[in-house]
Amino acid sequence: MSPSPVSSHNKINNNRITSFGIVLGLIFLVFIIRLFSIQIINGDIWVAQAVENRLREISLAPTRGVIFDRNGIVLARNVASYNVVVTAADLPDDQGAIQDIIRFLADYIDVPISQSEITPENPFVPCVSDHGISQIIEYGEQSAPYQDVKIACNINQTNAQIIQEKAMDWPGISIEIETVRDYPTGSLTAGIIGFLGPISSLEEEYYTDRGFVTNRDKIGYAGLERFYESILSGKPGKRVVEVDVGGQIIRDAVPVIPPLSGQNIYTTLDTRLQQAAESILLDEIGDWNAYFGELRITSGVVIAINPQTGEILAMVSYPTYENNRMARVIPAYYYEQLNADVRNPLLNQAVGAELPAGSVFKLSTALGALNEGVITPEQVITTPPEIQLANKYTPNDPGRSQTYVDWKDEGFGELDFIGGMANSSNVYFYQLGGGDAEELGTGIPGEVPDGLGICRLGTYARALGYGDFLGIELPEEADGIIPSPKWKRIAHGENWSTGDTYITSVGQGFVTATPLQILMSAATIANDGKLMQPTIIERITDAEGETILPFEPTMKWDVTVDPVIDIYSDPTSAGGCEAKLTGEKITVEPWVVEIIQEGMRVAVTSGTLEDTFENIGIAVAGKTGTAEYCDTFANEKGLCIPGSWPSHAWTLAYAPYDNPEVAVVAFAYNGGEGAIVAGPIVRRTIEAYFELRTIDSRAGLP
Repeated sequence: MSPSPVSSHNKINNNRITSFGIVLGLIFLVFIIRLFSIQIINGDIWVAQAVENRLREISLAPTRGVIFDRNGIVLARNVASYNVVVTAADLPDDQGAIQDIIRFLADYIDVPISQSEITPENPFVPCVSDHGISQIIEYGEQSAPYQDVKIACNINQTNAQIIQEKAMDWPGISIEIETVRDYPTGSLTAGIIGFLGPISSLEEEYYTDRGFVTNRDKIGYAGLERFYESILSGKPGKRVVEVDVGGQIIRDAVPVIPPLSGQNIYTTLDTRLQQAAESILLDEIGDWNAYFGELRITSGVVIAINPQTGEILAMVSYPTYENNRMARVIPAYYYEQLNADVRNPLLNQAVGAELPAGSVFKLSTALGALNEGVITPEQVITTPPEIQLANKYTPNDPGRSQTYVDWKDEGFGELDFIGGMANSSNVYFYQLGGGDAEELGTGIPGEVPDGLGICRLGTYARALGYGDFLGIELPEEADGIIPSPKWKRIAHGENWSTGDTYITSVGQGFVTATPLQILMSAATIANDGKLMQPTIIERITDAEGETILPFEPTMKWDVTVDPVIDIYSDPTSAGGCEAKLTGEKITVEPWVVEIIQEGMRVAVTSGTLEDTFENIGIAVAGKTGTAEYCDTFANEKGLCIPGSWPSHAWTLAYAPYDNPEVAVVAFAYNGGEGAIVAGPIVRRTIEAYFELRTIDSRAGLP
């Protein structure tokens, strides 16, 4: 049989066919192995990744809690902000139509049609960066076609309504409504309420773990907004959605978890008294600066408290800032301006400024001297214009003569305790604090051989609230300094001297305190020795207004009942209290507090505050303070002249004397004489308090 034509013309070598088959088989084998690996070995991993790509978690922003004053006046709230956004996937296909939308849109928003290109060096940051509408839309098309991209933020409501009406003609363009913080009382309460800012990189992990979004959510940066961040912020909700390959949402994959709104805070502040106190402070500062013909008094503080409950009724710190300017974006220039101001307006000085206390500190010296028997109420002490005492560093140190002068050039003559308190004689209190075993060089025994000594001065000061955090709900609170020999060695590398004790006894030297601490010392005396926990919180409610945490007055301690006074061995040793603590503690005798109250009352009726409170019509008790200082600011202005340092003005008072409802402290930086400058501020604030009480009483309000 003859061979077939087909096979006779087959020129392909069988080996080549075999090789091709082997290669083809290997290729199929590789595909099979790969498919086996994907579907069997790593199937779960790829399925998980597919699900992850298909599902997207969306954080739902919670509503931040509102802050009120004690009468329901809003201090911080949420208001609507209108943003123009583009969803690029919904824009028309025709580029000409898109350009028409851009041109029309530019008439209603403060964003140019075209501006700088978006690059890695000039990235797009919603609401902040300077890019044109065209560039932002292009960015949306390339990076997030199915997500809303902000073109303009915080436009006015009228333009927002116009754009919303034109949404049918402008596909892809819409109005997004978001909440931003608003502070109706602005700078009046900024130092207390604080402000919000973006989540910093240092806190990013903490907040993202809780469901917050770094480029969306804001957190408290100061004041109550910061202190109660976890309460005010609420809890973000969660929405898990299924998306297609382009990122478009198809449906919810699981039920939505709604956000939990933040809780509301009612403060103890009375906005009316706050406004009155601020006006009074600024009025007095303005008048005195006009009198001096220069900006001499640069800052000040007024605080009013109910001494029986610890409720802060007003807290003014000047200068301050406008927290509404921080509500949406913190302007860099404004923040830098505030930081550059040497008066530190961002600091709530009422709780954060550590200042020389001056004579208002004498309440501590008086409390200790009477309770320890250093003097008796009836004992008369001679108070010349100045006294020469030995400044000793050790018990065997003969000491160097040092002159300690009184504030009154001619001195006060002979004073008993009430007279010493009412006239605030420095020489009187030098002897109470450091003693005068003998006037140097005379050999004549002194009238107060053993003074209180620095260790006992310290324990009585701390019993009145000095030298530690009081625990008020403000993050800026400082603790001040009540010095001791150990503290001085650590801080200054020097031993304590008797001279240090003398000046500490009148609130000078190393003593520093916050205005709140000074006020609490007087409030404790006014409240018969009970140191109340100062608070600015009246109650906390949930979003529906139901009270979660009601206010209950909390007493830290009662010095006449609770043993808070340390006992030292040999507390009056020269060079400071190197003596050991005995471990024992005592209380303050109730009559001691009563005598100090009487001294503060006489200060108003016939002492340093007599002219200030003349014809006030309310029984007031008080204490003045003039505190010498030499800080960096004063030194730069050449004010730190030896023997003639500038001074701050202090005054504190409470009323009514028999049943105190309000205690007030006023501070004026570089104000000079306390009774003259700070005294009228306190008087007018007390009068404002009782005027408001009369108004409320007539209106039938509690």
